Amino acid sequence: MRTALLAWDYPPAPSGLSTAAREIAESLSESGADVTVFTLDRAVTERINGVTVLGLALPPAGGLAALRLWGSVGHLAAPLAFRRAVLAAHAGRPFDVVEATNWYAPAVLLAGRRDLPLVTRSSTPAAFTRGPAPSFRDRLDGATADALERRQARGSAGLIANTAAHGAVIGQAYRLPGCRPEAVIGLSLPPDLAEGARDAPYPEAEAPVRLLFVGRAEARKGFDALMDALVILADEAERGALPAFRLDLVGVPPDDLPADLPDAARARLRARGRIGAEALAGSYADAHAVLAPSRYESFGLVYQEALAYGRPVVACAEDASARAFVGAPGAGPLAAAATGPALADALRPLLRDPALRRAYRARALAAAGRFTRASLGRATLDLYARAIAAAREG
Repeated sequence: MRTALLAWDYPPAPSGLSTAAREIAESLSESGADVTVFTLDRAVTERINGVTVLGLALPPAGGLAALRLWGSVGHLAAPLAFRRAVLAAHAGRPFDVVEATNWYAPAVLLAGRRDLPLVTRSSTPAAFTRGPAPSFRDRLDGATADALERRQARGSAGLIANTAAHGAVIGQAYRLPGCRPEAVIGLSLPPDLAEGARDAPYPEAEAPVRLLFVGRAEARKGFDALMDALVILADEAERGALPAFRLDLVGVPPDDLPADLPDAARARLRARGRIGAEALAGSYADAHAVLAPSRYESFGLVYQEALAYGRPVVACAEDASARAFVGAPGAGPLAAAATGPALADALRPLLRDPALRRAYRARALAAAGRFTRASLGRATLDLYARAIAAAREG
């Protein structure tokens, strides 16, 4: 089977969508598919681990780059670039199927074709990642992005969700009729990451307790609750009621920290911004626990990464993925809600008790490795076959 995969970026770009794209592409290649990735983060074509990676970076002086700067209509710049490149390659040597994320609808202009069925693998909708729109222009821009995502999903011959709960959310968000092939397929971790994680020893030093957050400073990730909990716990540590601790924020630049953060809290954290894969691996290895208080995750790659390293995960019960991947196997405590006090309550026992941290570590290791490239590739190819058949039947 020959497949095209549309990606906003691709490794070594450090993002969740980038990591997911590589796992999808390489799992399909290892399962025997001929895979071409179309990505906007580079201008070169490369062959990487059996996958052709075709760069579509928009020339700064070009018309599409200029279009991208416009509100609302600018969301069509990337889909136009993807459509042009995919159809040119398809004309020379046809693809059997094309896959894309739902996020900002990169394949919306390829939806509905019988000669090239589209499969949409749903990440978190763009609407879930935006804050309140302060102006009419911003609201219109957001509404356009949402409409394009809905149009792509509805024009897809097949749909993939990372979890059943996420699939239900997507169906409701896009008001999808249940009349096309669907599948629930969990994402794998890169084999080198999984292997290195298994070999990473747990930190011997018990103080300071090293905490890690990996994500963006946004409400969906529970960052506001994390900062509120930090203030509470830092004050208690100042008074000697808690042991010393520090918090590393990966993916969060210093400028994203709250301006009114008290000195006691600020002294206990380090905002590192975006870092590479090697540095991220070192951050996981150095951590005693990973804080992931998301209100919503389509899958929760950070949960899987933390479990692979055997790190206790402090998550939030509001998120279905956290309940499934962290709460069910007992790999860490779940805060009752995404609030500072609730998160502080969940974290406080971990800070105080090294034995509790190691108990959670054992359960985290036992829960790791649930999803593999073999299962990802096999299940994806099965869904592709059903989507192709559905498209042919109209």
